[in-house]
Amino acid sequence: MYNRYGRRDNKYKARIKILVKELTPEVFAQKVEEEWSHLKDGPATLIEEEVQRIEGRFTRPVYARLPPKDTFLEAMLTAEKAFANWHRRNVHPHKVPGYAAVTLSLKRTGSAPGDVSAEQMDAIASLAERYSFGELRVSHEQNLIFADVCAPDLHALWREIRPLGLSTPNIGLLTNIIACPGGDFCSLANAKSIPVAQAIQRRFDDLDYLHDIGELDLNISGCVNSCGHHHIGHIGVLGGDKKGEEFYQISIGGAQGVHASLGTVIGPAFAQDQVPDIVEKLVQVYLEEREGEEERFIDTVRRIGIEPFKDYVYGTNHQTRRRNSGHLAAA
Repeated sequence: MYNRYGRRDNKYKARIKILVKELTPEVFAQKVEEEWSHLKDGPATLIEEEVQRIEGRFTRPVYARLPPKDTFLEAMLTAEKAFANWHRRNVHPHKVPGYAAVTLSLKRTGSAPGDVSAEQMDAIASLAERYSFGELRVSHEQNLIFADVCAPDLHALWREIRPLGLSTPNIGLLTNIIACPGGDFCSLANAKSIPVAQAIQRRFDDLDYLHDIGELDLNISGCVNSCGHHHIGHIGVLGGDKKGEEFYQISIGGAQGVHASLGTVIGPAFAQDQVPDIVEKLVQVYLEEREGEEERFIDTVRRIGIEPFKDYVYGTNHQTRRRNSGHLAAA
């Protein structure tokens, strides 16, 4: 339906979301159903036999028979705090006992989110051959993943990626920022994204504080095409142009996954150099208002709404929030 009705006359509006908005979701859904009604059970229908035939062309790794727990790994997790922090954030469960999936973080402070050098990629390719059956995956969060790593090899892998700058234990945390290339590299962008992301990374360059804050997705887009998925970030930043100057609109409450939601804009936009301050204020409200350390930023937003955040950010509520504000100043 997008191919049939999408805007080919304007590259700035050649997006399915714009078509859905113009037609309305109801009309778009109706047209999809009409299209499906005369495609269903036709020659292009994928039958189970064809699925099985195609599946047979994809081979699985030959996994070793490993115990569910590895004594060496358990010992290293106890002995080395840095390794344990990395394991907690960047190592994920696997369906095969004794294996794990590992995320290589491309979000080290000072680098562009998702950026990696040719030299790093050469080293990563070699590591993939040794530790992950030669397979490397790219996540939509702009990181790299070794999908099949033996638990006994996790400590050795961690020691090898540390000097490469790929072991930052920030997956799921505030500095694991999704950012589009923005005005530095994209001709469609209205504003820069990478400098904003780097400024936020510098402001929150304290792993202890990041772990205190807990799970928080921050996404940045440099224009309304939303390549940075700002609209589904717990905190979203959308860059735009106002009379030749770059300004940034802030939204909160977006989320991906089973309980997906779109963020709500908190108010008027901010200048580029104000964005880290605004993010810090949003975090301060969350830390003040959350009900226990287990309540995530998105949960607090959904429970209390955007008004307490909006009031503090724009100064309409002059109550001083001190509980956690001193931490970043000291850092």
